[in-house]
Amino acid sequence: MEHTSLSKETACNVITCWAAVAWTTNAPLPMEIIEVDPPKAGEVRIKIISSGICGTDNHILEEKNKVPLPAILGHEGAGIVESIGHGVTTVKPGDKVLVLPLPECRKCIYCLHPRGNVCEKENVLSPTGLMLDGTSRFTCKGKKIYHLYGTSTFTEYTVVDEISLAKIADDAPMDKVCVISCEVPTGFGAVFNTAQVTAGSTCLVLGLGGIGCAIVIACKASGASRIIGVDINEQKFPRARALGATECLNPNKLKKPVHEVVMEMTGIGVDFAFEAIGLIETMVTALKTCHVSYGVCVIMGVAPSDSQLSFDPMVLLPGRTLKSSIMGDYKTRDTIPKLVTDYMLKKINIDSLITHTLPFKKINEGFEVLRKGNCIRCVLLF
Repeated sequence: MEHTSLSKETACNVITCWAAVAWTTNAPLPMEIIEVDPPKAGEVRIKIISSGICGTDNHILEEKNKVPLPAILGHEGAGIVESIGHGVTTVKPGDKVLVLPLPECRKCIYCLHPRGNVCEKENVLSPTGLMLDGTSRFTCKGKKIYHLYGTSTFTEYTVVDEISLAKIADDAPMDKVCVISCEVPTGFGAVFNTAQVTAGSTCLVLGLGGIGCAIVIACKASGASRIIGVDINEQKFPRARALGATECLNPNKLKKPVHEVVMEMTGIGVDFAFEAIGLIETMVTALKTCHVSYGVCVIMGVAPSDSQLSFDPMVLLPGRTLKSSIMGDYKTRDTIPKLVTDYMLKKINIDSLITHTLPFKKINEGFEVLRKGNCIRCVLLF
């Protein structure tokens, strides 16, 4: 099916296009013909150009994280504005944009606070699967299809709220910058903003996938003298070392728990620990690896639905700090365009975080590459 052209003729019409629809979990994503409604007031319809496949998308398909189905997944996308709804002022048709899984309304108490980045409009990662007005813009085979995190990028066209969009430079390379809508700010921001890693410090990174590798890069850029990577898939070790990891551990090959091994390796523990997996057990492990007095643990992995974090409070009491970080504590609409500009000016490097590219219709191959573990990020090109 050919893309509908970006033109005034389509602005008020339903667009028919291809999308990968998740009808159920633990199954491949079939390519379906869907209908995408025009944007309502405050909304924008976008022609997707590229989308990353994030580990969170895979967790949903594996039933670790529950969302309403059937849905169009994907939350890491770059595209071009096709049409806008009434009242939209910050973007216009033809603009290049990144979709944002964390919106910024710029008006609520959290957006106005200098450190706030979880907008009042966001019920942390939008569990309803609907637009802000409580409805969907997708239909397939006569059935309503849910959105994901207000974004849904595994489709040729999507509709998002204006507050979930960042306008980027007209000459931004659209086959690359999609990862700056999730992977890059989540990893870099956890280091630069949340933990504020210091030069000469020792860091631990649990999970060496896309987010973990971004964390490794940022720790190295911050001047960390020692970066210990942890993962059960040793295929990831050579790449992690190339990005800056000084040592790599496989928990399945250790005779003692990870935190005990790290304590022996360092003598007192690490200055900063990052959990980028999304498991309760590894979150507790990360906290235990931090030394007392001023060790900092940051979690950004999305834990399985309905799980509960539990640990002995005496682990925390001697001065350790436990923090969470969503989208790297960045105010998304204000900051994401600056990250794109920094990349284009070669101030930050994201190319090493993209290891595979595939055409959109080979999305299931992309998920297989991700699951095999030799992939940091696979980008789908539309």
